[in-house]
Amino acid sequence: MRKKERAAICIERLKAEYPDADCTLDYNEAWKLLVSVRLAAQCTDERVNVVVEGLFAKYPGILELAAAEPEDIEAIVKPCGLGRSKARDISKCMRMLRDEFDGKVPDNMDDLLKLPGVGRKSANLIMGDVFHKPAIVTDTHCIRLCNRIGLVDDEKDPKKVEMALWKIIPPEEGSDFCHRLVYHGRAICTARTAPYCDKCVLQDICREYPKLAKQKTLQEKRKVAAKTTAANKGKNTKN
Repeated sequence: MRKKERAAICIERLKAEYPDADCTLDYNEAWKLLVSVRLAAQCTDERVNVVVEGLFAKYPGILELAAAEPEDIEAIVKPCGLGRSKARDISKCMRMLRDEFDGKVPDNMDDLLKLPGVGRKSANLIMGDVFHKPAIVTDTHCIRLCNRIGLVDDEKDPKKVEMALWKIIPPEEGSDFCHRLVYHGRAICTARTAPYCDKCVLQDICREYPKLAKQKTLQEKRKVAAKTTAANKGKNTKN
């Protein structure tokens, strides 16, 4: 099966499985998403959503946040980890928006990438979710799933994965498809535990499924063998 065919099937099946999938960071203005996505690095979206409530209450706009000292920002965002560097980037980013972009978040990739702390993943998220333009967000879930499914070939570099996906994902589907990969990666095709392949709607077209299924079978056999060994030891001890 060609990658483009596999991608089309993935899009339709995940669309049916997660029809309402969207960004899991809470925001109602573009600049707030810009701040939240920076805080989300090595931090859960759930924690970010809690932390930014206090941040945005104290600094309700770009101008207010741009005027804040990085140390004051850090005191609030510290629970998200890497507080100093994140606070520094947020401060510089808001000041650049104030000084160079008339207090508005730019709606093009080139200008977004000029902002401190904003990489391609963040810029694509803003492009897709805020401005509803074609976007592909290559976060860890996207990279892991695309390799497992077979949409890319053993590629871990985010930009290279993004470029490969542009060739097989229709532009209008990119943003929502990536959100659905996040949902699927958290619920089914997990990273820290063995993926739940028996519940996966992509099982029959997944390149890694035979290998993952074999690994799971071996793990189950080892568990059974371990239980049998333990039971036999228990009997011998009683005798």
